Amino acid sequence: MFLVMAVMSCTSEAPDNGYASGGKQGKHKHQKAKEEAAPVVATTNAAPAPSSGGCDPSLWNRVYNPTRLTVLKQCMTVTGTVEESNVDDDGDQHFLVKLDPGQDQLLTKKNLKKKNGDLVGEIVCANKAKLKKAKSTCADWTNPVPLPKVGAHVSVTGSFVMDTHNGWNEIHPVSSVK
Repeated sequence: MFLVMAVMSCTSEAPDNGYASGGKQGKHKHQKAKEEAAPVVATTNAAPAPSSGGCDPSLWNRVYNPTRLTVLKQCMTVTGTVEESNVDDDGDQHFLVKLDPGQDQLLTKKNLKKKNGDLVGEIVCANKAKLKKAKSTCADWTNPVPLPKVGAHVSVTGSFVMDTHNGWNEIHPVSSVK
């Protein structure tokens, strides 16, 4: 139910720009029931087109293993309170945001169960990668986006995606934290 609501609320299209797995676009599988009401094209590994909404599409060049991400909305901003922050082996800074009221439709059942009802944020290449496979993704580059402090109320802008390996939604890559 939560996933369907999140997908139905997203109306932007992801371009078929050669980043998609096999170069194909497709409808998100959970959207069939209300397809006419709000068509959504979600493309795995689609790099967002330039946006005036504050997203930096060049950050997609720094996403480790982007094929696991399905773009639900190319650029969006969420607000909430940072509940946790940690370094991942791929060099990303992962943080959990307890969303402000009115944004619960952005969460999946996995966000609720595995992330305590929080949305995941990922600042790519914020740290040195320990994972050998990921080192080339961030080679000689460190992301200038500031790391949020636990307890801070933030506004997070970036691509709204589903991490298909984990089943939860994220802002990934994060373009700004204010």
